[in-house]
Amino acid sequence: MAVIADDAVALTGTLTLPAGPGPHPAVLLLHGSGPLDREGNTAKVRMNLAEPLATALAAAGIAVLRYDRRGTGGTPGDWRATGFTDNRNDAAAAVRALAAQPCVRADAIGVIGHSEGALHAMSLGALPDVTALVLLAGYARGGEEALRWQARSLARGLPAPLRLLLPALRALGNRQIARIKSTTTDVARVAGIAMNARWTREMFRHDTRKDLAAVRVPVLALTGDKDIQVDPGDLAEIRRLVPGEAEVHRIPHLTHLLRRDPGQHSMRSYRRLLREPVDPDLLTQITDWLSHQLLGTARQLGNAQRVSAS
Repeated sequence: MAVIADDAVALTGTLTLPAGPGPHPAVLLLHGSGPLDREGNTAKVRMNLAEPLATALAAAGIAVLRYDRRGTGGTPGDWRATGFTDNRNDAAAAVRALAAQPCVRADAIGVIGHSEGALHAMSLGALPDVTALVLLAGYARGGEEALRWQARSLARGLPAPLRLLLPALRALGNRQIARIKSTTTDVARVAGIAMNARWTREMFRHDTRKDLAAVRVPVLALTGDKDIQVDPGDLAEIRRLVPGEAEVHRIPHLTHLLRRDPGQHSMRSYRRLLREPVDPDLLTQITDWLSHQLLGTARQLGNAQRVSAS
């Protein structure tokens, strides 16, 4: 399936359908940051989130759409030249494309977002086509503040010799942030490395608290208590800001990679954790909640339509 973006770029994706006749409730899956394909993978980092999640949801009667980011997989473009707002607009276009599918119930569409995808999911929560949101490792604060929290968190996991260099590393990081904020091009070289400068500038300025306050649908927010990239404490702010139903869970031992790590967790654990599957209990929790929200919504609306027709 291809999603036609606002600028006519075709975002190549996969729509997994449940067995049996439709139309089916459906969800859009949005992945994290970087050149991610529809499965949530880069050439070096393989999250492998989409396939197990789509399998679990399809078994429960829910269709799943995911697509290749610009410049990855079958989608043309340059991911470094793509802005944060471009990714958000592409996600909105994907919701509209999903709602237009004859095999999908336009009155029962959810969005699941992980990491950056959770931030875009928050912005979709005010759209009329969206029925429910699942936020995996999303934050409730400004983007630059979130990045600085992440930097401090990752620094705590550095080996002792490297921690001695933290003052110099912080100074270097501040100079790089200032350099990116001063750029005006889509792509810029910072310390000799080509950076997605526009994406970073836009992400810095974006405050998810405004989106959360505008959400008009039920929300399930899940963050692991061992997430070192997003502050699990933001779950309380998500619950406070969402005007309606908001269920939040701080999951023991769950990491940003959506795998559990009962030991001492740091970035050095990532390679080992990625050899393991996505936490099966997490998949069950997401599937159960969405089944209640989307299948229940579909049944209620169907009954209402039959009553009015009679």
